[in-house]
Amino acid sequence: MSHAPRIRTVLSCSLLVTTLAVATTACSESEPHPLSAKPYDAAAQISFNGPVGSAKADPDKPLEIGAKGKESRITDVTATDALGRYLAGELTADGTRWRSTAPLVAGAHYTVKVSTEDDGGAPGTRTLAFDTAPARKVLKVEFGPEKGTYGVGQPLTAELSAPVKTKAARAVVERALKVSSKPAVQGSWYWVDDEVLHYRPKSYWPANATVTAESSLEGIKVSDGLHGGASEPLRISIGDRVEAITDASSHYMTVKRNGKVINTIPVTTGKPGFSTRNGVKVVLGKEYFVRMRGTSIGIPTGSRDSYDLPVYYATRVTWSGEYVHAAPWSVGSQGYANVSHGCTGMSTGNAAWFYENVREGDLVEVVNSWGDTMTPFDNGFGDWNVPWAKWRKGSALDTGAREGRTATDAARLRPEI
Repeated sequence: MSHAPRIRTVLSCSLLVTTLAVATTACSESEPHPLSAKPYDAAAQISFNGPVGSAKADPDKPLEIGAKGKESRITDVTATDALGRYLAGELTADGTRWRSTAPLVAGAHYTVKVSTEDDGGAPGTRTLAFDTAPARKVLKVEFGPEKGTYGVGQPLTAELSAPVKTKAARAVVERALKVSSKPAVQGSWYWVDDEVLHYRPKSYWPANATVTAESSLEGIKVSDGLHGGASEPLRISIGDRVEAITDASSHYMTVKRNGKVINTIPVTTGKPGFSTRNGVKVVLGKEYFVRMRGTSIGIPTGSRDSYDLPVYYATRVTWSGEYVHAAPWSVGSQGYANVSHGCTGMSTGNAAWFYENVREGDLVEVVNSWGDTMTPFDNGFGDWNVPWAKWRKGSALDTGAREGRTATDAARLRPEI
């Protein structure tokens, strides 16, 4: 019993000795305590290739920071712009130099924190700030369609103010184009050509969804001398899922809303030589009245197929002039035979009903016609006729060959009755 307190004293003294050993060295008159010593002068130990005074850094050149003197080294560098975007970089193994590995943002303000230590391990920190020069050439993005409510088949578009040709530059642009929807869906961009991209989900948009497109490209280097500019975001609403399926062999159109059949309409489609295109099309617009002439699609005046007719309740599905419209002159053939010049014709009453019950972005599909399949991009929105695996290959962020669009149809507004 008498020895227990003595044992505790010895153990306490052993811990105290360890602490004192450090304290004795640090608290002697010849050397200061390392925890109370001031960090060494980091400003005198680093070099910086940023701008001096009122000059602005060239965003096309890398940022470099070096350690000066044999007894100092860089341990970390953090560079961020005013939006909080980090500038990637690499530090050499010996800590003597840091260099940015990603392009600087044009027209941005940067803050750089440099952490260093001397040969004895004493830390140092220096904070630097600089601005980058504005872009010499700006790439702007304009999203489409206009704000509003659309059908489930409506693709998004992004039109660029300058051509982007290389895959590396396209990847920079595509990473900055963000699309989100509620509810969320899987989707992808497709490069139609050097200046136009389309975005669609793997399947159609969900009914009653909200879709947002925005760009974070501002200031980002796309290629030498070309940086992204500011762009207006887009937000659209998606309505009910409305789809009209025309069977050219049975001469009937079935119209569904959210999977439920709401109407079955006798129709006529294109006769031999003018067969209606197969495949999925998207409603492009509605025109109460259109004057349709055979000469607009190359039919000579006075020939057997010549026509010049007033047409009502015309719902456009291609730029070259394919419509769903009223055709009172062919009511006797509707439901029995194909006698049109490519359009889908129906009675005036049915055409008025169709006109009132569809909106831009709704789906109009034709099956069992002798016509070619609707092309993807040069005559409206045939995007849904591209299989998903092939669509993904149209992205700059995926591998594989891309299928660009053909030249714009010179007669994109010509009607085909």
